[in-house]
Amino acid sequence: MSLPHAILTALLEKPSSGLDLTRRFDRSIGYFWSATHQQIYRELGRLEAEGLIRALPPEQPARGQRKSYEVLPAGRAELARWTAAAQEPKPQRNALLLRLRAAAVVGTEGLEEDLRRHLELHEEQLAEYREIEERDFPPGRDGPQDRLRHLVLRAGIDLETFWTQWLRHALAEFAELPGSDPA
Repeated sequence: MSLPHAILTALLEKPSSGLDLTRRFDRSIGYFWSATHQQIYRELGRLEAEGLIRALPPEQPARGQRKSYEVLPAGRAELARWTAAAQEPKPQRNALLLRLRAAAVVGTEGLEEDLRRHLELHEEQLAEYREIEERDFPPGRDGPQDRLRHLVLRAGIDLETFWTQWLRHALAEFAELPGSDPA
């Protein structure tokens, strides 16, 4: 149910065409709520059919021109309702942790190399989040909207920090396992 709310949020921030919206997802919302371009376009059609958004009239009629969308009052009300509603935390599902549990009974072959790969990916993501923080949230930028957006980014930074620390710990444990080859 959250994809329509992610789209409503993005459109309230800035009316956009489907293409612009998918690009914005790739650069921002997609860090914490991913969706394919096809899912976004399908959802735009559904939101429009439900009367939550509308296509803006084109500035100059042209064949094949991109439609830009804006949120209607019903869409804003739906987003406000969803934002205010209580939600239970989702149970953690992580294939890497399950693979570690399975390794306890079938062996660790190939797993250490994948842990190193995961560490590298999380380090890269952490560096990207820190660059965004430095660029988009300089000292003194502390209006209410900025503070909430920064809070979302801080969640990403904190999660990536956790994963990089945990993966380093896991690799240290692998180095201590009998028969392991410390790299």
